[in-house]
Amino acid sequence: MEIGIYTLADLCRNPHTGETVSARQRLHEIIEIAKLADEAGLDVIGVGEHHRLEYAVSSPAVVLAAIAQVTKRIKLTSATTVLNTVDPVRLFEDFASLDLLSDGRAEIIAGRGAFIESFPLFGYDVNEYDELFEEHLELLLKLNASEKVSWSGRHRPALHEADIAPRPVQDEIPLWVGVGGTAESAERAGRFGTNLALAILGGDPLRFKPFVELYRQAADQAGHARETMKVGVTGHTFIADTTEQARDEYYPYYVNYWEEVNRQRGVSSQLSRADYDRMSAPDTALFVGSSQQIVEKILRQHELFGHQRFIAQLDIGGLPFGKVADNIERLAVEVAPAVRRATGNANP
Repeated sequence: MEIGIYTLADLCRNPHTGETVSARQRLHEIIEIAKLADEAGLDVIGVGEHHRLEYAVSSPAVVLAAIAQVTKRIKLTSATTVLNTVDPVRLFEDFASLDLLSDGRAEIIAGRGAFIESFPLFGYDVNEYDELFEEHLELLLKLNASEKVSWSGRHRPALHEADIAPRPVQDEIPLWVGVGGTAESAERAGRFGTNLALAILGGDPLRFKPFVELYRQAADQAGHARETMKVGVTGHTFIADTTEQARDEYYPYYVNYWEEVNRQRGVSSQLSRADYDRMSAPDTALFVGSSQQIVEKILRQHELFGHQRFIAQLDIGGLPFGKVADNIERLAVEVAPAVRRATGNANP
């Protein structure tokens, strides 16, 4: 089981001080977080993409290239790349360059994004949301597989024996499709033969089991080798000495995150302490608790999904750098070894 972290680089005020870090400081902290994760022995770090003033990262490849220079072994992935509104050729070239700079550590998690501001920003029609994703994914897979590509579609000029350069260190850049809650997305990932990254940010994780089953069935039907296809799970995470301490400390930051994201979506929403406690109960997908509680939650999900990767989002809601650094250490030293021992001989 690979254990890692990811960030969406939100610029959220600290609920205790009222202060908000600048985009510049946030980026420098993310690079330092990546360095700590690498030194602690975590397996992967992801950086998300947004095109809003509330977030510091619009170009994951650029930030990951900076991270590559201060790390040695940790894998570097987008989390996610908004595939609908990026040219697949430019995307592949950027991550192939990252792969060269990092000596073969680049990965891509491609998703459809939680917001739609990138559609008008880059001149795409939001009414072609699904069609764009499928066409871009098809082309990205071709670019990944061959150094010369011929291809035609509806949404970009055709390619005729085009040189696709540079080529990465790896034979192919590992490609994941991020799925947040639709069966169609899970089926598509299986049909195309990519890895599957599940964004399970709350509720009962059992509801995602049919998606994993559909993903593997679609892969089988398309003739893809199941043993080469991985499943990953993502989740909001906060670790403390005890579960009660974790819930108490995390609550102001989680409420902050909850209300801010809903505000960005045009929704007025409040989260009571009682609702929060239910959301972080032992049988849910909100990873808030002691290290042992986090281990148990990861292993419960492993029983459901047989997944090969868990990546935690540690830094939401204005959580200060010091607390994020402490959680990285707990995840690496107390959680990851226990999970790896328990899953070492398990197969999906």
